[in-house]
Amino acid sequence: MSASDIKYEDILRRNGRHGFTTMVKPVGSACNMRCRYCYYLDKACLYGGREPVMDEMMLDLYIRRSIEGNSAPVISFAWHGGEPLMAGLHFFRRAVELQHKYGGGRQIENSIQTNGLLVDREWCDFFRDNRFLVGISLDGPERVHDANRRDAAGGPTFARVMAAVERMAAAGVEYNTLTTVNSESRGCGAETYRFLRDVSRFMQFLPVAELVSDGRVRPPETDGAESAPWSSEAAAFGEFMCEVFDEWVVADVGSVFVQLFDATLANMLGIQPPVCSLCETCGTGLTVEHNGDVYPCDHFVYPEYRLGNILTDRLCDLAYCDRQFEFGIRKRSSLPRECRRCRHYRLCHGECPQHRFATDSTGEYGLNVLCEGYRLFFGHTEPYMERMKELILAGRAPAEVMAMARERLGK
Repeated sequence: MSASDIKYEDILRRNGRHGFTTMVKPVGSACNMRCRYCYYLDKACLYGGREPVMDEMMLDLYIRRSIEGNSAPVISFAWHGGEPLMAGLHFFRRAVELQHKYGGGRQIENSIQTNGLLVDREWCDFFRDNRFLVGISLDGPERVHDANRRDAAGGPTFARVMAAVERMAAAGVEYNTLTTVNSESRGCGAETYRFLRDVSRFMQFLPVAELVSDGRVRPPETDGAESAPWSSEAAAFGEFMCEVFDEWVVADVGSVFVQLFDATLANMLGIQPPVCSLCETCGTGLTVEHNGDVYPCDHFVYPEYRLGNILTDRLCDLAYCDRQFEFGIRKRSSLPRECRRCRHYRLCHGECPQHRFATDSTGEYGLNVLCEGYRLFFGHTEPYMERMKELILAGRAPAEVMAMARERLGK
């Protein structure tokens, strides 16, 4: 990385140490499901093929080091997996106790991502009483969801996930949906959105585009790796998101919130988007494994990316170490020239580095494999996003765009 790759605001952000976030894997990749497209299940090989639950000593150390030296106004804990609920309810009760012990009165927030299979009434009461934001993995209608999201015995999971959703809704748990867009999603955008709208008012759509070799998911630039059969084709992903947008923009602006739409509008307004993949640089969030190992991102949990371990390193030091800083800047500096000249660059910034394993029209490596889909989406939504930007800058509600959308789309 050369000095020309670093901007003044990068230096200010690093030296200012404005806080860091962590995603923690209390059971590593251990899971009670065997989703066909899972990029994390094979991480057990890094730890001898098994991954025990984070012990109480490590949990105590993790929470204390997440709070100390963190200047963020809100300390956020994101519990992930695998399936984090496999750590047990007693584990999370202890985690909350430790947050109170070390928090010193600071504001603390918890979010947790779950497949829902273990969510019973007791879990719901805990989530509600401790104000956990729950992300529930749900790929859409039954046939789409069950195509890839099977349990450890190979059975379908849709009915059990929907039962978990009903329990959370009845108990007053705050939750949202995380939906992958994969090879089974082709042509299902409108149908999937209409289904999810009856489940949650907050939606995340995560494109699946992976490299595999020898049956394992690999990082970009891995020799011999090929696109996974469950990956979404670029155009299919773009068309899916356009279908979702067309349903949303005519009826649900201001009442339903889709992360990609919020992030696109944020970038148009020149403010920080709510998702790291569309930021100009990355590296502000760390991933902490069950044994205390720390990585720059949960998509880059590979030995060559390991930053350290909380047994020997302070989290705040790892968050601002040279390797983490370079990892974040590389998101911008490693882009092909053609990408940086694209008129949509300000909206996607090349998206996530895990997806950059294509070549551009000049043969330069590092183009996002989903580029065609994002260009389709940004081009299709541009007039509506521009109108919402105008409305916001004028102090008016972006929902006013719906009248224009109904006329243009004939709905």
